[in-house]
Amino acid sequence: MKEQPIDLPCPICASAGKVNMIAHVDEIPYFGEHTQVTILCHDCGWRQTDFIPAEGKKAGGWSMLIDDEEKMAARVVRSSSCTVSIPELDLEVKPGSNATGYVSNVEGVLHRFQEIINMVERDLSQQFLDAEDEEREALMEQLTTLQKMTLTLANLGGPEAETITLVLLDPHGHSMILHPDAEERDLTEEELRELPVGPDPAVFSTDEAGESA
Repeated sequence: MKEQPIDLPCPICASAGKVNMIAHVDEIPYFGEHTQVTILCHDCGWRQTDFIPAEGKKAGGWSMLIDDEEKMAARVVRSSSCTVSIPELDLEVKPGSNATGYVSNVEGVLHRFQEIINMVERDLSQQFLDAEDEEREALMEQLTTLQKMTLTLANLGGPEAETITLVLLDPHGHSMILHPDAEERDLTEEELRELPVGPDPAVFSTDEAGESA
């Protein structure tokens, strides 16, 4: 795959002439042909990846109950416009201005949640050390909740594991859970109004993407 220069400054470091695009056309089973687009800056190392289907997609939601180890291997396509959540644990990751897409499996997505939980837990632990006595009870409650979330994620697939639901909501329709038990639905008007759409996508044509792959 060849890099194609983009005549735009880096959105992070503002360097000019250092931003390139890599576009790769591929086929994902049950998802169809798509273009993986990566924009990167060779000055500061910023990188953004997204997935654009060849055929137009409508806004949609995907969900799957994770109740056995086999489902942990199901492939997940998450675009930069997708909100990912686990309702049972009250966990949600919304796309921000620097959101990036990825192809992983359910286990990989849950591992990303666990990394975020661990990071928040470390921050709260430091706050606990610095807190006044009246603040410590609330911080301890938050830490206990995070530890329970971590334990639940770590035990998925085990004989005594709790079941959870993985939910993808994508107003651009570029995300999907690739498993026979995954359920697809249309987004409601309220969801379409309230869901963030992530960063502005790279502007390019399908033909140009194919030539640069």
